[in-house]
Amino acid sequence: MPLTAPNPTATATVALIGNPNTGKTTLFNVLTGLSQRVANYPGVTVERKLGRLVLEGGRSVDLLDLPGTYSLAAYSPDEMIAVDVLLGQQKGTEPVDVVLAVLDASNLRRNLYLVSQLAELELPLVVALNMSDVAQARGIHIDAAQLGARLGAPVVPVCARQRQGLEELKQALAAVLDGRYPAATRSHPAFPEPIVRQAERLAALGLCLPGRSRPLSYIEAFHVLIDEEGFAEKGLAAALGDGFAGQLEEMRRATGLPAPLGGRAAQLRYTWIDQLLEGCVRQPAQLHTSRSDRLDRVTTHRVWGTLVFLAVNALIFQAIFLWAAPLMDWIDGSFAALGAWVGKAMPAGPLQSLLVDGLIAGVGGVLVFLPQIAFLFLFITLLEDFGYMARAAFLMDRLLTFCGLSGKSFIPLLSSFACAVPGIMSTRTIEDRRDRFTTILVAPLMSCSARLPVYTLFIAAFIPDRPLLGGWVGLQGLTLLGMYSLGVVVAIPVAWLLKKTLLRGETPPFLLELPSYKWPNPRTVALRVYHSSRAFVVRAGGIILATTIAMWALAYFPRPQEVLDRYEQARIQARGAQAGDALEQALTAIDQAAAAELIQASFLGQAGRLLEPAVRPLGWDWRIGMATLASFPAREVVISVLGTIYSLGSDLDEGSADLRDTLARATWPDGSPVFTVPVALSIMVFFALCAQCMSTLAIIQRETGAWRWAIFAFTYLTVLAYLGALATYQVTTHLGWGG
Repeated sequence: MPLTAPNPTATATVALIGNPNTGKTTLFNVLTGLSQRVANYPGVTVERKLGRLVLEGGRSVDLLDLPGTYSLAAYSPDEMIAVDVLLGQQKGTEPVDVVLAVLDASNLRRNLYLVSQLAELELPLVVALNMSDVAQARGIHIDAAQLGARLGAPVVPVCARQRQGLEELKQALAAVLDGRYPAATRSHPAFPEPIVRQAERLAALGLCLPGRSRPLSYIEAFHVLIDEEGFAEKGLAAALGDGFAGQLEEMRRATGLPAPLGGRAAQLRYTWIDQLLEGCVRQPAQLHTSRSDRLDRVTTHRVWGTLVFLAVNALIFQAIFLWAAPLMDWIDGSFAALGAWVGKAMPAGPLQSLLVDGLIAGVGGVLVFLPQIAFLFLFITLLEDFGYMARAAFLMDRLLTFCGLSGKSFIPLLSSFACAVPGIMSTRTIEDRRDRFTTILVAPLMSCSARLPVYTLFIAAFIPDRPLLGGWVGLQGLTLLGMYSLGVVVAIPVAWLLKKTLLRGETPPFLLELPSYKWPNPRTVALRVYHSSRAFVVRAGGIILATTIAMWALAYFPRPQEVLDRYEQARIQARGAQAGDALEQALTAIDQAAAAELIQASFLGQAGRLLEPAVRPLGWDWRIGMATLASFPAREVVISVLGTIYSLGSDLDEGSADLRDTLARATWPDGSPVFTVPVALSIMVFFALCAQCMSTLAIIQRETGAWRWAIFAFTYLTVLAYLGALATYQVTTHLGWGG
């Protein structure tokens, strides 16, 4: 069937598609630059990247970056999205005018398998032979013009990393869009008549996939027929029941060909590919050992590879945990200074508190994560582009397989020790949805840096500094190690249970391609870091800010007038009776006492008192319960909240001797101490296992595309933390550690 040119007057949509590790995203970034936007496809968690590409003559087209796939035989939601977009079945996406297929020029035979399927769609097609420099270095020479003539589509050698061949590629796209490329009958594999006949018969049934209004096209029916256990077949079987499964099996038998039909189709595709490449490609009879092969002898070695892996991850952890700290402190200090300036410039009242403690603190609470996110995505992009990320997944796969995860989960989990927000965002490198969601749901169990102040305060105040094992280790250090290890130990059975229950399903085989090593392109790295950081601020930041303001309101209102009048009278009396430093000290003490009584009277304080019967079995009083509630925006806030509750002020940190002494002296109404070793351990265990903060929940919603997963994470982590704290308090009290 002859190809028809797209409408030249409309804004055309060019779909970018290719195998993983072909440099598709690099090409997308260099073609679109900053003029791209990221969202999710409607109703799914698959990310949608759309950019604006300017062709010759100033013509603009929309460039849509489809999920990486090896085939249009869809076995995952990501692959099904790619198929739906190409067939015009995806909601919220314009029909595709041109397909731009990105191929790895150094591995052409395998990459052309996808092209053999794209050719059957009979959409205008342009082929970009990316990584042409790698092919040339290996002695591979490709006659692109002859290959394009045989295929019936322009074939353009490019090197996206070095920005070579981009103008020629744009010219080819413009030629296809304008109809200037000679129309020809597209070359594609020919399949046996029985398969074609049964596919037509299946298409004639008028079946619709769930959520679709249009029936299966011939191409979709063809793939349902030959791709056994594919995503489309499972969707139809779930909607139509056993009757459809039996009918489909009867159609497969009616072809008279041995099962599986997909294997027969693959043989025919590779026969077509070999005919297509004959005379178009010249390469050495025996490829020489490449630089990548030599490096892999070290990086994938069980011993040396593991040492390299540990060194790389130590560098990442150092960057996220320590290198980002000065920038985070600068951001935190800048917003604190801005809040102090606004506080002094405005009269005290609800508006001042809203601006200072709600809006400014909320924006600062969002932006303070930026250095960690930027550092994490900088390293992830560098490692992916260099080619090392696949080697890391290969090394860690055996370690994580026994709890249902793959090696690709390791770096997100490791990153979560610094902060779960960038750790969860880095799960985008995990293709399998179940593995990705499981990693997201267990990532908060890793003890992030915000929990360290809590551990430091209670260990220093209540855990004896007692040497063990002849002085080689101390009890305080062992307790800190235990808190960090607890989340890891608990995450293993939690991940296993999730994969057996909510996220159960057939575990896909861990098929991993080890791409060639290559130097990352600085522009591509910078663009990805920019877009990842911007996506966090724009899309997760709004949720975090809204929650911060809501928590401020709960902690600020109501403000009983009698309390305000009483402390204002106390200030008047102090000013009349004292002067100088004594007056300043008296006014500070009055302000601290007023803040403590007002927060007790607030909605948050009332919630703490209502919560006391529930937390009493943990050894907690209402003040600990309220401080835990108030720390939801950021867990380290529990320190300043405890300082406010105990009339010490909110500008305390975990090193405050006054706070430690005050907590040690706090008593129940009967005179018994509130804080003991069992209570301190109970609090630390709770913080080790609970949901890290509202930012974590916001990013879970952002990455999964549904609030139900964020709510589930908060619920299961809270229950887990409560039971862990309960067991810790009851057991240690029973053992007599109450002193």
